[in-house]
Amino acid sequence: MRLSLRRFLLTKAVPLAISRGTTAAVEHLLVSLEHDGLTGIGETGGFDTGHRHYATDAVAAELEALAPQLGALAPEPLQALEPLLAGLSPPARCGLDLALHDWWGQRLGQPLWRLWGLDPGARVATSVTLGLGPPEAVLARLERWWLQLPATRIKLKLGSPEGVAHDLVLLEAVAAALEQRRQSTGVACELQVDANGGWDLGTARAMLVPLERAGVVLLEQPLAPLLDAELDTAGFEALELDCPMPLVADESCWDLADLVRLAPYVDGINIKLLKSGGLSEALLMAQAARRLGLGVMVGCYSDAALLNGAAAQLLPLVTWPDLDSHLNLLDDPFSGLDLAGDRLLPPAGPGLGIGLRGDQAC
Repeated sequence: MRLSLRRFLLTKAVPLAISRGTTAAVEHLLVSLEHDGLTGIGETGGFDTGHRHYATDAVAAELEALAPQLGALAPEPLQALEPLLAGLSPPARCGLDLALHDWWGQRLGQPLWRLWGLDPGARVATSVTLGLGPPEAVLARLERWWLQLPATRIKLKLGSPEGVAHDLVLLEAVAAALEQRRQSTGVACELQVDANGGWDLGTARAMLVPLERAGVVLLEQPLAPLLDAELDTAGFEALELDCPMPLVADESCWDLADLVRLAPYVDGINIKLLKSGGLSEALLMAQAARRLGLGVMVGCYSDAALLNGAAAQLLPLVTWPDLDSHLNLLDDPFSGLDLAGDRLLPPAGPGLGIGLRGDQAC
């Protein structure tokens, strides 16, 4: 196998502000894996969850150091490569895992969802994200989304550094806008809330009544994620019994071990490929969550259509898709991830089914 990396910049059309800060652009890596006349590709990059941080430069260094070891190996069987991938950080593992899966699917001439026996018709609308900001700016962002696609699932970021009063104003403004749209169009929109760990336990409890009153159908990661697994789990345990809507873990849930420890105290998990280390762990997590009766969200960071297209292979297993980051990019170099209204379609091409646009040749 021959591994190569290419850096590329992703620029948001609208910068996204969450509890941990604002992102306007990121640098990601295109991971290419060539063997026997086929090239599999993957996307990765650095990210920060508040308690764990990975830099794109460090991810690139890991993969560059690994490249010589790949020279004498083949991309299949995937199981034989598991020990090699196990020592990588989650984002480094993700980039290589996606390229390997893409190569494998191309070799067999089928999209991954078909090789896994999944039903591509079992899909639901993706949510679109409203970041933190002044109410007028957040409502303008909502209108911009509605000009772009039907957008029937809205995810509002709360946990504002300005405090809970600002969160309450935003919540009320967005809920009122959704009700106005329902009255004018007859189309009801679902409202989800993601605090990105921006609340303490007392604040989260105090927000439950306003959230329920606003019609919020899902509360994601209200509490800050903690490196101490027991303390992290205890936070969800303390909140779960009082929470009237589904409680979803994101930054606290990285792999199957996290899923197992959190399962008694949450109603769902958010799987992101950069956290899970790619599709191998993500598929296992999605299947296990469903067997345990948990809802599955599949989410993104500031990702292009390649990462989101890889995640879209899991859509038949997903309750709450949240793959909108590529829809907010000015310079996405990839194509192949299509929409039907606000429903993402699992890519039909072999492997990941995502390719570089014509003007983005390597």
